[in-house]
Amino acid sequence: MTQRKGDKPTISIQEHMAIDVCPGPIQPIKQISDYFPRYPRGLPPPSGSPRSNLSTSSGCSAAAGTGGGGADSDSDPGQLDRTGATASSSSSPQQQQQQQAVRKEEEPDVEGYDSDDSTTLGTLDFSLLYDQENNALHCTINKARGLKPMDHNGLSDPYVKLHLLPGASKANKLRTKTLRNTLHPVWSETLTYYGITDEDMVRKTLRISVCDEDKFRHNEFIGETRIPLKKLKPNQTKNFYNCLEKQLPVNKTEDKSLEERGRIMISLKYNSQKSCLVVGIVRCAHLAAMDANGFSDPYVKTYLKPDENKKSKHKTTVKKKTLNPEFNEEFSYDIKYADLTKKTLEVTVWDYDIGKSNDFIGGVSLGINANGERLKHWFDCLKNKDKKIERWHTLTNELPGSTFND
Repeated sequence: MTQRKGDKPTISIQEHMAIDVCPGPIQPIKQISDYFPRYPRGLPPPSGSPRSNLSTSSGCSAAAGTGGGGADSDSDPGQLDRTGATASSSSSPQQQQQQQAVRKEEEPDVEGYDSDDSTTLGTLDFSLLYDQENNALHCTINKARGLKPMDHNGLSDPYVKLHLLPGASKANKLRTKTLRNTLHPVWSETLTYYGITDEDMVRKTLRISVCDEDKFRHNEFIGETRIPLKKLKPNQTKNFYNCLEKQLPVNKTEDKSLEERGRIMISLKYNSQKSCLVVGIVRCAHLAAMDANGFSDPYVKTYLKPDENKKSKHKTTVKKKTLNPEFNEEFSYDIKYADLTKKTLEVTVWDYDIGKSNDFIGGVSLGINANGERLKHWFDCLKNKDKKIERWHTLTNELPGSTFND
């Protein structure tokens, strides 16, 4: 193809695309940190950073522009030290090493920072009160702050659950309501454990867990905190603001012989006018779960033994699907006051089942042959006629002298 003089050379579309697509060797892309270097406040920038190079060039040009040559640059070393041009040359190697060590110590290690090791699980604000007179532990869950996001939207659906250790089970589990789409929930709920004795306050620990509720899969654990109850003083509210921790292992090798079957509150009163003993079954707490759904259908039976005529049996109503039933029922036994020293009150708790034998949950006996709190409760009833005396008692898995067939 001939080209006329003065005409621009033509380029084919193939050559044009080749020029645009293949500009040359690929260069590595600079990191943003190359343009914004990190160095501690109050210290001059490192010698290799762009700022120091800029200061050096500006300082050198300023010294050259004075027209005095090399004599002027030597006459004002302080100015060059401020620009960073001659600081490294005038200092000794030992001073340079010391300055570098100081810079490394003060510069934060952003790459090596692990956020999970700090308080990113969140903090929990709550208070505890042990009501010694009523044998109750009141746990007020106020609020949480800065919870770890567990959902895809960057939020969580948090709730709080409580357990008493050792012996954590569904029977002693309490929980708050669930708050949706928040990392700073405010519950302001009070959860109460009944039947807490002074012995429990010495050996029990309260575990408070914060979890994220999911509708279509298992709920997720966020963090927990544990409070030994011996830290609390009776009838004094103690406030806590604790950082949540990762889940700690629970000791599952507990002695099964010390396994508790629950608690029961019993009231005793001898009515001197009617010459009868009034036995009240108030409520139960933390009963053992006997059904497949994790609950029980409890009821209570009482006997006053020895019972020659077998007429001392009384039974409460059945409470469906609960481990903390309230009965508030009373039974009367016609008996002379002098004969009470020869009697034993046996109380048993059962799980009602349809179509098969009822399951024994636990029992307790009060009388002259008992010991500890059970004996003290019986004697207090004998000493204080016409006065109702209520006490909590621990249910045992065996009760001597009682028939376990309903």
